[in-house]
Amino acid sequence: MRQTLYPFCAIVGQEEMKLALLVNAVDPSIGGVLIRGHKGTAKSTAVRGLAELLPPERVVAGCPFRCHPEMSEDWCPACRERVKDGEPLPVVEKASPVVNLPLNASEDRVVGALDLEVALRQGTRAFQPGLLAAAHRGILYVDEVNLLEDHVVDILLDVAASGVNVVEREGIAYSHPARFIFVGTMNPEEGELRPQLLDRFGLCVEVETARGREARRVVVDRALEFQREPEKFHRAWGEAQETLRTRVRQARDLLQITQLSPNLTDFVAGVAEQVGVDGHRAEIAMVKTAMAATALAGRAEPGPVELRGAMTMALRHRVKRLPMEQVTLDLGALDRFVGEFEARRHL
Repeated sequence: MRQTLYPFCAIVGQEEMKLALLVNAVDPSIGGVLIRGHKGTAKSTAVRGLAELLPPERVVAGCPFRCHPEMSEDWCPACRERVKDGEPLPVVEKASPVVNLPLNASEDRVVGALDLEVALRQGTRAFQPGLLAAAHRGILYVDEVNLLEDHVVDILLDVAASGVNVVEREGIAYSHPARFIFVGTMNPEEGELRPQLLDRFGLCVEVETARGREARRVVVDRALEFQREPEKFHRAWGEAQETLRTRVRQARDLLQITQLSPNLTDFVAGVAEQVGVDGHRAEIAMVKTAMAATALAGRAEPGPVELRGAMTMALRHRVKRLPMEQVTLDLGALDRFVGEFEARRHL
């Protein structure tokens, strides 16, 4: 039985969260997004709804790793063997998956397991794919990621950054492609992530309860309407969903041909220097986010809106803080940075 999902476009407010998810859909190499906020603020609903906006993927039929039939450099060992033996790779189109990672998942369940007995006895690598294989070319979603074991979070972020999952046991190794949009959600009242892990997320957004009587009324009306007649509600938002789906597809294509501006890299380098963030992940995330947001808007050059959004989402979780001190980002400084960039560009 197919589940009817709440349409992404019907979510009230939460514009920053929706933008963070969309830019990752356009460019998954941004590094995913951490969504922080209280329960009941549409975090899970937005993640599940995002999958409906992703274009269908061409995959090798029967491949547990969802290999792309034309990208031979990313084929899993099984697909390589099939081609080596002269077997054609059958192709099907499949929707992008959303894989939920439970908090009690073992490391073998996440990365996959090697059957050492078969490997030693038969000399073949017998591999049982895990959740990372299932999430390839889709979305890997972890609710309450701050409650997940730190070493599992480390593994997820390492694979998300490299795009390859490598499993090693007793000198035997197996690797397969694992590129996905990594989304973690959390309630800060239940504990924070270590700063080292926070930095590994490309973007971070804060979500809050809708403010104002009218906004709250719309949230309730839409939720009740969806519960009464989910399919009818979904059809009512079909045109808006298709329009946004087209924008994502076109943005992916535009991003492939857009040239990186030296002015943009110089700008983000200066911002990172003035804010004082450690490492260089912030600059890379700002550039990629600004370019993806610009492509989503159908333009080639980022404007103030794209720059402001990219800085806020890429810097929020990376600003320096003292122990027991709240993370604060000087939003006025970000506005000043954008103003200076626009002034230089129009000289």
